[in-house]
Parts: sequence; structure tokens; C-alpha cells
Amino acid sequence: QVHLVESGGGLVQTGESLKLSCVASVPFTRSAMAWFRQPPGKEREFVAFTRWTVGTTGYTDSVKGRFAISKDSGKNAIYLQMNTLEPEDTAIYYCAASVRYVMTNSYRDPALYTIWGHGTQVTVSS
Repeated sequence: QVHLVESGGGLVQTGESLKLSCVASVPFTRSAMAWFRQPPGKEREFVAFTRWTVGTTGYTDSVKGRFAISKDSGKNAIYLQMNTLEPEDTAIYYCAASVRYVMTNSYRDPALYTIWGHGTQVTVSS
């Protein structure tokens, strides 16, 4: 059974950076991986997406130019480099994997991702 484990969260100040990691416990076939987040008192929302075998990526508008998703197939991992963090970025961050093909216009839908990590807390103080 595949487990995704996130790490790298923490407490930072506005304008600082963090890099999140998500490592799979075993190699597995997947179409895409993504980062989602759940701010306090809000619904889970899409953050960033990457196809596993090609370089296609996508981001929610609020993080474009500040966050970058990357992958390392050799380490069975994806990463989220977060720069210029803002208090509005405070959330639990989850990584997720889809074993089925994700249409380009659908990658924001959490229902398409069937494997999830337990999350890592990111807190940005003002």
C-alpha cells in the first residue's frame, strides 16, 4: 500500500520561504501529483499540480510566481518551493497522487486524486 508523507512545514514570518517535500513509501504508477491546502476554517483548495512523466505543471492564481512544484522520480518525491509567503498561505498542506489520467482542465479537482498524505502545517505570521 502506498503512503505519502509530507514534511517541511513550520512557522515563518511574512516574506520568508519554505520548501515542502512529499515522499512515497514505495514506487507506484501515477499520472499526476498535486499539492492542496486547507486554511483554518475553510475548505481544502488546490495549490499546484505536476504530471509525473512530463513537465506539465499548473498553479492556482494566488501562488503563481511565488510557488514552484517539482519532482524527483528517482527519490519518488515531489516538492513545493514556497517563496514570499503571506499570512493567507497559512494552512495544512497535503500532497496527493492520481493513478488515472488527469485532464488538463480538471487537475484542480481533489476528487481525481485517490492517494493522500496526512499533511504538514504551514503558519505564516504577519
